[in-house]
Amino acid sequence: MLSLRVLGSVRVRLLVIALLPMLVLLPLMLGITMWRWSGKIDNILVNKVTGDLTIADQYLARLVDASGERINAVAQSVAMHAALEAGRSKSFLVDEQARLGLDFLYIADVSGGWPVIEAALRGKGRSAVDVLDAEQLRASAPGLAERARVPLVPTRAAVPTDRTEETRGMVIHSAAPITLPDGRQAALVGGLLLNRNLDFIDTINDLVYRPQSLPTGSVGTATLFLEDVRVSTNVRLFENVRALGTRVSAAVRSQVLDEGRIWLDRAFVVNDWYVSAYEPILDSHGNRVGMLYVGFLEEPFRQAKLVSVLLLGGTFLLVAMVSVPIFLRWAGHVFRPLESMARTIARFEAGDLAARNRVGSDVGEIAQVAAHLDHLLDRVQARDRDLRDWAESLEAKVAERTADLRAANRNLERTTEQLIISEKLAAVGEITASVAHEINNPVAVIQGNLDVARSVLGPAADKAAEEFRLIDDQIYRISVIVSKLLQFARPEDYSGSANLIAPSEVASDCLVLTRHQIETAGIVVNASLTAQAQVLISRTELQQVLVNLILNAVQAMPGGGTLSVSTADSKKGVVVTVADTGTGIPPEILPRIFDPFFTTKQARGTGLGLSISQRIVSEAGGRITARSVPGKGSRFEIFLPHPKAR
Repeated sequence: MLSLRVLGSVRVRLLVIALLPMLVLLPLMLGITMWRWSGKIDNILVNKVTGDLTIADQYLARLVDASGERINAVAQSVAMHAALEAGRSKSFLVDEQARLGLDFLYIADVSGGWPVIEAALRGKGRSAVDVLDAEQLRASAPGLAERARVPLVPTRAAVPTDRTEETRGMVIHSAAPITLPDGRQAALVGGLLLNRNLDFIDTINDLVYRPQSLPTGSVGTATLFLEDVRVSTNVRLFENVRALGTRVSAAVRSQVLDEGRIWLDRAFVVNDWYVSAYEPILDSHGNRVGMLYVGFLEEPFRQAKLVSVLLLGGTFLLVAMVSVPIFLRWAGHVFRPLESMARTIARFEAGDLAARNRVGSDVGEIAQVAAHLDHLLDRVQARDRDLRDWAESLEAKVAERTADLRAANRNLERTTEQLIISEKLAAVGEITASVAHEINNPVAVIQGNLDVARSVLGPAADKAAEEFRLIDDQIYRISVIVSKLLQFARPEDYSGSANLIAPSEVASDCLVLTRHQIETAGIVVNASLTAQAQVLISRTELQQVLVNLILNAVQAMPGGGTLSVSTADSKKGVVVTVADTGTGIPPEILPRIFDPFFTTKQARGTGLGLSISQRIVSEAGGRITARSVPGKGSRFEIFLPHPKAR
């Protein structure tokens, strides 16, 4: 709690606002500047290694072109033609091979599938970088295959391989056209093996990375790859041991050899990170057979950037350590009057109404605020005295009013007791009227079935067996209604019985029960009892609701009409519908039809039938709704939910 109070003080807030630019914004700006500067340095390094790769590529291209020019010069020389005429071409070629520093030099009259030789046979000299397998190397010169062999060294991050050595050789392959003494066209073919050709790779490195071209500690390197294997390199695996046979990383191989794109980025080379550039080497067939690499050690540049960041950060911290205490000391003189006012207000709130700032001779802006605060506190103290006087007079008036309220409360309690007694009497009267009303319907049914029984009694008395069974059912209903009266009087002795029943069967029985009234009124019945689902409700209570709705519909059609009774399954339960084509219900009366004791039948009804029906359906978890159009009839829908949906 104390730390929250300190953090919320004016001193801390103003200090945070004042120090925010120096301690937060300035370091953020320095960080962004260093980040942008680091990015610029990285771009400069990439640009440098790009230029280095261009120099190395030009040197390799120049070697290839020079090899072709030298071979062509020999092929066109007078000495070559003289040696051919004299039949001493073999010894002549041996001398020329040694003079030109080639690894093989011979005359071929077939191309052997090499585009370089094929071009020479057509009369045009050509030179390219090609890869010869071990058999082709042996056929070109004795011992050449052994010189080209490079054992593979397991290399981290390289593509996995089962090979243990590289037996192929990368050569500068040149051919020039010559004419044999018998007039046939042939080719003078020569080549220089680049595998283990350290003079070649060291020359590239010396050209690209001259002395003083890199900072102290950085090392420039160059490498020739046959596919992803280093066959000529000045990268060191150990002290004075070149990294021949090591392989390039899978990422570099994928971009350069598989996709044919130049790599210009940092890369892990053998045992350290280098700013690197790789480009693919194409053979005479146009296939990517290797890579040319140049790069320099990244560590000195990373160290230089780190030193610069540390130096700049240390300088900032030193400046902050010196300036912040001076600023805080100077700011303390500004905050003391504010803190004095805070203490005065705290004492005043604690009850010391005489607490004041007593600014004295100080004339600053904050001192003026403190003096104004003292004046306000004087006014507050005076108002406090006035309020205390008013409070004493108010307490006297409250005591007087309280006595009046107590008398009024006693009157209200007596009135409430009388109201409760009246409500209880009304409830008893409602239940009694309900029982009387519910007895009328079974009695009417009993009377109707007795009339039918009298009409069919005689020798064929067995034909009235169904009607006598129905009379028994109605007598049972009378006992159930009486039990409901007992439920109100002694609920602890009453236990209802709700069971799973089929509404379609109950609706069918109700039509039989009310058949006499329906036929007497000349009403046509349309029954569509399609519901298959069962619901949880007392069979007798549902029968009571439907009989009540059917008899209401019959009474609404004194001149005859159509009574529609239907049951249908829905997603959540069963819908039972009772509709008539009678006189209908006026719109102003429709909202009140379910109110207890509301009736339009005057002396013929009690106004409890629909109210009781609504209560029965609600207790079963359902609902009953009514729609009516005056002159066209009414429609009552009962929805009863599935047992699991309740």
